[in-house]
Amino acid sequence: MGWGNTWRPKRSLLSWANAELNVAAAVCAAQLAVACAIWWVGTFDDDTHGAGSGGGLAAVGLLCMLVFGPPLLAALGLLHAAAHTMPAATLARLATRRVRGPETAWHLAFAVLLGALWAAVAVALGGLSPTGTPALLIAASGVLPALAVAYVRRRERATGRAPRSRRIWIRSALASLGACVLVALAGGVGLSTGLIKEYEPPQLSAGQLAGVWRGDGGAVLRLRAGGRAELTALPAEPEFQDVRTKDFIRCAGTGSWFLETEGRYAPYADVDDPSQRDGVVVRIKDCGHDTYWTIGGSERRPELFVLFGDPDSGDLRILKRD
Repeated sequence: MGWGNTWRPKRSLLSWANAELNVAAAVCAAQLAVACAIWWVGTFDDDTHGAGSGGGLAAVGLLCMLVFGPPLLAALGLLHAAAHTMPAATLARLATRRVRGPETAWHLAFAVLLGALWAAVAVALGGLSPTGTPALLIAASGVLPALAVAYVRRRERATGRAPRSRRIWIRSALASLGACVLVALAGGVGLSTGLIKEYEPPQLSAGQLAGVWRGDGGAVLRLRAGGRAELTALPAEPEFQDVRTKDFIRCAGTGSWFLETEGRYAPYADVDDPSQRDGVVVRIKDCGHDTYWTIGGSERRPELFVLFGDPDSGDLRILKRD
């Protein structure tokens, strides 16, 4: 992969050397791959909402990731370099022509400044938290590529020639692969030693469940004390259909509910399984069949969910507490 202009020891004000652009893109692609691996390990203690591993679909997805993942990461790395790292390098070059200071320091400063700008755009358009981890990672994403550009420049001054683009990408790929393997091994060790806790659903009483729950499509479920349920556009199990179907109907009106702790109403449940979750059985008059809403989330942010269809590829519907 060779993008940019031909390497020249004396760079013009606005041109980007080929090796600099390639190393910025390659390092960004590598750090994005490692970030994805860390995110994956971070999901070990997440609520899977009863979903399975995906079976054949998961295998196909893994194959697609292995085939299309590297070129996608490379394209994202190039985009980041062209929109972030190298514009910061141009600003640093302009700054050193007017004020004193090492160009690398200016490059890092402008990389952080542009990163903060792109983070602000992500917050405004993507709804990210300004102090959340994704926004902070975006703000800092230009630091390592800027340091890599500085390394390439030092090597060019020392040897008189720039490293080849192919070698840059090969080394970046090997480094990111090794880092991802280490992250995965660390995650496995964390699970086996208990440092990473597996998800445990909250234990809620009937009194704690009473209240208003809302979901997508205007779904509203009001659980009244005493067992009365009021609902609007609530997904429900269709009557006289196989439990494995992904189809559901939406019901409105009144019904009843009760807390179920023995797993007798849960689809695919084993009543002798001690890990079987508690749930809420909602019975709706003249609309569908009894629907088992499993308790999920956390004690601070509880959820009710139902997975219509097969656990590996079902249609998940979630209700959250007001």
